[in-house]
Amino acid sequence: MDDNTNIRAVRPDEVAAYIDPLADVLIDCVEGGASVSFMLAISRETAVQFWADVARSVMRDERTVLVAEDAKGRVLGTVQLIIAQPENQPHRADVAKMLVRRDARRRGIAARLMQAVDESARSAGKSVLVLDTVTGGDAERLYHRAGWERVGSVPNYALMPDGTSCGTTFFHKQLR
Repeated sequence: MDDNTNIRAVRPDEVAAYIDPLADVLIDCVEGGASVSFMLAISRETAVQFWADVARSVMRDERTVLVAEDAKGRVLGTVQLIIAQPENQPHRADVAKMLVRRDARRRGIAARLMQAVDESARSAGKSVLVLDTVTGGDAERLYHRAGWERVGSVPNYALMPDGTSCGTTFFHKQLR
């Protein structure tokens, strides 16, 4: 556990300043093999555009971006809570893009981000959370330890950054 890491939601009025550091985290994770919607070689332009789109979504109050920062303010990780859902699912949110820099892993940061996303969801009035992850990856253990329930897997659902096929496992969590 890294007690010097601060986990917090990025405010809409400051989210634009986080685009570049979040792009750094995304690039690091994709280059490390994370299947998070992007392929190698991910360009800086692609990563910045993704986070610029996310920033606009934050400003529209459609999602929350949580960050883990070290004592110097360096972004070590992030996760998103997508709160804008269809009219018949006002109680649900999606958890997306759980990313921790490779040099910051195995310090409890992802677990703390998952705790913070639960708190953020409760604050937003959400009681059902869903997410998906690469089948057989380290994240499956993280989500299980954080109280998530496995729904099932779909073989060949996505591609790894190098183009190889991978399955995707779906999880849900009922907040009480």
